[in-house]
Amino acid sequence: MVSPERLASMQKSWVRTLEQYRVAPVDAYPAFDVLVAAYSAVERYYHNLEHIGEMFRVVERLTPTVEDPNALQLAVWFHDAVYDSRAKDNEQRSGELAVDLLGPIGVPASAINRIVQMIWATAHAAEAPGGRDTQVLLDADLAILGASEERYARYARDIRKEYSWVPDPEYRAGRTAVLTKFLAAPRLYHSPIMFEEGEERARTNLRNELAELQGARGA
Repeated sequence: MVSPERLASMQKSWVRTLEQYRVAPVDAYPAFDVLVAAYSAVERYYHNLEHIGEMFRVVERLTPTVEDPNALQLAVWFHDAVYDSRAKDNEQRSGELAVDLLGPIGVPASAINRIVQMIWATAHAAEAPGGRDTQVLLDADLAILGASEERYARYARDIRKEYSWVPDPEYRAGRTAVLTKFLAAPRLYHSPIMFEEGEERARTNLRNELAELQGARGA
């Protein structure tokens, strides 16, 4: 959950970002409302406004390395705008929503294309991400992996809630595959700051969750 004050601050930042594309506040508000409604859905235990706020804090720290901060800000907002734990095309549909909402209010097509490409990269496919801003977005998206033990445990519980429709054996198998894939990556974070501060802790968190899943399976 985010406080009303935090939400108001996020709205002001949203308006300032769109003003860089000469979008008037009156035209910016409706799209913001759509996004807030999406991230506030009752079935979102992790992929919600708290996640967006945490990502923005990471992006702020990495701002000196960012090439197109306005496009990156919008990519953060839209990257999980469509989230259905039963679906496999959330990133694709989130990109399409960005086109649908940003195009009509005057955001240039070239900027929207950059935003969509960044959104699609958050599917965390095997291929390396393209530009620096995409790497920052991915690092912010995965920052939760390097969070404190307490925060990570809450994240893991919230992900389980989002997949409450999956029986325990199937969930353990699927989650184990996800964690194993992360651990097999040469590095989780692209930015030097994130790597230095979070890589080791992230891998510890992942290994601990994996051990818990394997212990539950053997119980």
